[in-house]
This record gives sequence, structure tokens and C-alpha cells, in this order.
Amino acid sequence: MTDKKQIFVVGLDDFNLEKLNRLPEAKDCEFHPAVKYQEMRGLEQFNMEKLIETAFERIDQHGKIDAVVSYYDFPGTDLVPIIADRYKLTAPSLESVLKCEHKYWSRLEQNKVIPRSVPMFVAFDPFDNQAYQKIEMIPPFWIKPIKSFRSFLAYRINSEYEFNDYMQEVREHIEYMSEPFNYIFKNYHLPEEFAYMNETCIAESPVSGHQCTVEGYVYDGEVVVYGIVDSVREEDRSSFARYEYPSSLPQEIQFRMADLTRRAITQIGLNNSAFNIEFFYNHTMNHIFLLEINPRISQAHTDIFEKVHGVSHHSIMLNIALGRRPKALEYKGNYRIASNFMLRIYEPGRVKKVPSQEEVDKLREKYPELTLKLHVKEGMHLSELQGQDSYSYELANLFLGARNQEELIHKYDDCMANLTFDVELDEVPQVH
Repeated sequence: MTDKKQIFVVGLDDFNLEKLNRLPEAKDCEFHPAVKYQEMRGLEQFNMEKLIETAFERIDQHGKIDAVVSYYDFPGTDLVPIIADRYKLTAPSLESVLKCEHKYWSRLEQNKVIPRSVPMFVAFDPFDNQAYQKIEMIPPFWIKPIKSFRSFLAYRINSEYEFNDYMQEVREHIEYMSEPFNYIFKNYHLPEEFAYMNETCIAESPVSGHQCTVEGYVYDGEVVVYGIVDSVREEDRSSFARYEYPSSLPQEIQFRMADLTRRAITQIGLNNSAFNIEFFYNHTMNHIFLLEINPRISQAHTDIFEKVHGVSHHSIMLNIALGRRPKALEYKGNYRIASNFMLRIYEPGRVKKVPSQEEVDKLREKYPELTLKLHVKEGMHLSELQGQDSYSYELANLFLGARNQEELIHKYDDCMANLTFDVELDEVPQVH
């Protein structure tokens, strides 16, 4: 048996494996899937018991494990403490992870320490015909499942009619996430008031402003913030256009966010874990609101961290899982600014053509740092994409680096002019 550290990854995929293998620590590590990416994404349903058994079997068969990590949301983050507990590894407690992920429980905890930065919120049962009346909030407000990822089943409600309309969709699909999530609550001795709640959705007053994500970690009880990434939205839409790093927010606002971060994370009791927290800074009110806490690094940011720092923040995740204090990220990358552009379309249809390897290679001659991560294949219908937000379909991610924002946008425009996406939109039935 090799003396290299044996690292098991929940949700191992090629894109992230490539990043992991480029870390300075990788020469002393071997990476294995505890659960493969395709075993936990694009599924008809989550069988939590089977996923947990699969992970245990793989690890037992291998015979050695030194750390377990995941950069993916549910069930990735939830499996990490379950696996770590069995093999006595460094990881956050399952309860603290669920306090981040259960949107209602998380809001209750945040409200104890940073009440002014938490929007109004109320849990409700989507199967209750009186739900709208019980929410007692004046529209507009947002509704979302208490557990979801990538804005799955999240809707902005402008009227009671709209609420009732969306409830049909929510009732049909809510159990896709709530069932497997509650499986963990019921089988791992977590508070019964959350395990047996009928309220599987939450309504929240809308927050607006400059959206960004604080990336940080807790090591041995100490909360450290090491980067803030801007989330730039499509104009007049709720979907993201790109993630841009480093943030353009004034230093003072970044410090205030770091302070709110420390208070929320300490209250939740998350320890020995990476995390990311989404915030809104409302410039008009000069006020910061916390949107949500994720007990993991954001894998959507790994490439842009690598472009700016010379190393992706997988290194933070890995070192913590090995019980080591992470090293500070230095600015040793080739670029001063980097972005993950999300290429989206807002109408359903069938994919006729995606960019060819030739198109990508040609652009890469000009922009060697370019990475294109495709989510669609020729011939597939956009409705086959899993876990999209409620308003758009993400075709691909385009990663670029530059000296400044102006150069970044110029590169993006040039790439878009030379990459072919052809989607034949569905015909909308004519109403006579």
C-alpha cells in the first residue's frame, strides 16, 4: 500500500479532479470517488441509504482513508460528516452542516446573532390550501424549498394567483429533495421538530443589491475569510450572468461582511470546514443581508481562484480535511481578475449545435486560459437538464482571466462571437 494520503471525494468529476491534481499537495495524495458525480446528479430520485452504503463499501474495499471531502451541495456536503464519523476523520458535525442547509433552521440560528441582516421569513406547508393566508406577507416575496440547490423550485411571488399557480409545480416536485433530506434527519438523531415538519417550504421578503459570495473556512474554531466573489446578474433577471473575482466592493463593506460571517458561523457551530456565504449589499440602505450558508467551497469559483492565485481553493478544503491549517492564498496567478460566465437561454428548446473542439482550440490560441464546460449535448432537449433555476437553462460555463474588467468583457464578447450554440426553440401553441 502506498504511503500517499488516500482522499475520498463525494461527487468526484473530471473537471474537479483535474484541479485537485494540480494542487501542490497532490503529489502526496491519491483521489478516489466515495460517490461518483453521476451517482448523485441527474437522478430520478435520491436513495440516501444506497449512496451511504456505496461510499462505505468503496472505502472498506480500498482499505485506507485519510480524508473525505466534497465541493458539491446536497447530498455531497451531508455525506462528508457521515463518512468522517464512521472512519474517525476531521470534518464538521452533521448537525452543524444541516443547520447551514436547512433554510428555516439556518434562519432561526442567524436571527439569534445577526437579526438585522436576516430578511423576514416564515415556513409553510405547500400542501396546505390556506398556506398563502398563513404566510401573512405582502407580495412580492420569494418562496423556496427548505432544502434545494441551484434555485430549484424558487419563485418570486407577486400575487396570490401566482402563488397558487406555482404551488402545483412545487407539490409535484418538492419531495425530490425533501424526502432524501428528511431521511438524514430521521436516521441520524437530529432534532425532531425539524425532522417531522410539514412545512417543507420557506417564504422570505426579497432582498436586493450587489450580490456576492464570501469564501472562508473554520479551523479549530477560528473563522477565516479569504476571498469575496461578485455574482453579477443578468439585467432585469434573477439568473446569474457571471461570477467575478476579486470583488469590486469597497473594503469597508467587505470587512462588515467578514464580521457578519464570523458571528453566523460561530452561532451555527460549524468547525473544521470550508464554507461559502451569499450576501446582498444594498447600497441605497447601506445595509447587508445574508442570503444563505453553504458548508463547502463553491466549485463554481475554483477555476477563477486558480487564475488569480495560481492555485484553486480546493487546497483549503483538502488541508482542513487532513487536519492542517490552510496556507494563505497568494496572488501568484497569471491574471488580476477572472470570471466564470454562465451561458444561458430563457426559452425551452432542442440543442441543434454546440461549439466544436476546433472553435474552442482556435480561441485558446488567443486566450490560453480559456476553459469551456458544456452542460448540453447536440440532440438533447433543455428540459433534460437537472437542477436548473426556475427561469433559465444553463448551456455552459466559460472561464476567462484578464488584467482588468474591460479586457475581461472584451474577451468574453470575442468568444461569444466565435462559439456556435444553436437551439431550436419549442413552438408555442398559438392562442386564437
